[in-house]
Amino acid sequence: MDMHTVVVGTSGTTAQDVIAVARGNARVELSAAAVGALAAAREVIEALAAKPEPVYGVSTGFGALASRHISPELRAQLQRNIVRSHAAGMGPRVEREVVRALMFLRLKTVASGHTGVRPEIAQTMADVLNAGITPVVHEYGSLGCSGDLAPLSHCALTLMGEGDAEGPDGTVRPAGELLAAHGITPVELREKEGLALLNGTDGMLGMLVMAIADLRSLYTSADITAALSLEALLGTDKVLAPELHAIRPHPGQGASADNMLRVLAGSGLTGRHAEVTGDAPRVQDAYSVRCAPQVNGAGRDTVAHAATVADRELAAAVDNPVVLADGRVESNGNFHGAPVAYVLDFLAIVAADLGSITERRTDRLLDKNRSHGLPPFLADDAGVDSGLMIAQYTQAALVSEMKRLAVPASADSIPSSAMQEDHVSMGWSAARKLRTAVDNLARIVAVELYAATRAIELRAAQGLTPAPASLAAIEALRAAGVQGPGPDRFLSPDLAAADAFVRAGGLVAAVEPVTGPLA
Repeated sequence: MDMHTVVVGTSGTTAQDVIAVARGNARVELSAAAVGALAAAREVIEALAAKPEPVYGVSTGFGALASRHISPELRAQLQRNIVRSHAAGMGPRVEREVVRALMFLRLKTVASGHTGVRPEIAQTMADVLNAGITPVVHEYGSLGCSGDLAPLSHCALTLMGEGDAEGPDGTVRPAGELLAAHGITPVELREKEGLALLNGTDGMLGMLVMAIADLRSLYTSADITAALSLEALLGTDKVLAPELHAIRPHPGQGASADNMLRVLAGSGLTGRHAEVTGDAPRVQDAYSVRCAPQVNGAGRDTVAHAATVADRELAAAVDNPVVLADGRVESNGNFHGAPVAYVLDFLAIVAADLGSITERRTDRLLDKNRSHGLPPFLADDAGVDSGLMIAQYTQAALVSEMKRLAVPASADSIPSSAMQEDHVSMGWSAARKLRTAVDNLARIVAVELYAATRAIELRAAQGLTPAPASLAAIEALRAAGVQGPGPDRFLSPDLAAADAFVRAGGLVAAVEPVTGPLA
């Protein structure tokens, strides 16, 4: 387990810390300020609990049952019951990194001192994370409003020593056994605490943070593969000139154009169409080649907007009711997932469009009528060998699914809780489909990389000199086990290896020593 430590204070957290805990198994500690804030807020809750007047979440039921005043002797049972009854998720298990992000982000809000949870509850949350215990959370159960209720409830069950969880060895066992094995005492919830553990946008936020990190890497890789395709198609790099992009000053567009121009520096292929093919000079390249910076750049800017929303949410304390600095306990609607749900859907849209333009360049590389002198399907012996024909089929199937995944979840709402919760964000669903979209996008980019590097090697065999960055990419790809098509070879292992290479950031790492840092 990584010995890096993330300290949770009262003022939120960072995307880097979320990823360190979710993916890097970083240890979690509560700051002294957080412990103090927790204790102070708890005093407010206990004072209210002692009063005869009902206070929502402290001495009442929840949701449509909020009008029921709960007597003191039943309040501990109420908090246990809300966790048990809300742990109603169904379907496949959610990935470990998502659950760790979910737990860590709930701890972030608890540590703010606005929830009224006792310090020992927060410490137990940290202890469970540090022990590598991961609650079993299911795919379905969140509407993205009143928090990711079912997913967070399954996490709260683990704190109580109930339900199932995965140990650090990957084995699923009863949570009580895992807590005992790690010397962790199950919590006994008191007033407000059950509700405070459930009422947040933590699952969708965690998935947003990780998707942003993955997309930033994929957009850089996609700039590189677009440049490789432009080079293999003997396109012109004049459209990448900084002065052209300066007059339409979208930051992402300029960054993508600069990345592509760096990759193509020193190429002996760009602009050689007429000389190599003997055709009339090409006035303009196809949109999928010429407009790559505009499309990639618009996606980059959307990712930047999503990161701004994520940063605001990472600084937030999302609960209902909340304890304010002046001692008031107030109901609110901050648990609504709309701000996060919208950008999750935005990202699915731009990921689909990036996949679409990427596939169009791949298809162009494989079509002898549009590839300007390359063999059909980049085959060794077309007819005897189908080359990359079906690799493009696979890519096209992924792109088609991406378009379906781009349909917004946040445009939908379905009433719940006897019409008390009558407008919901569906942000969890937006996040789940975005994870699939990001996963597919890496495969789509990998297929273009595979085709473009194959095409550049064929151009080199024609006596042309590829850019140094292109040669570095090819060398690194071969070192990663991607051998390229040939007689009697089948493609799936090569495509899988190319996919792993892209996901790991291998393409960026390969070319940056030649190009300098890429955006």
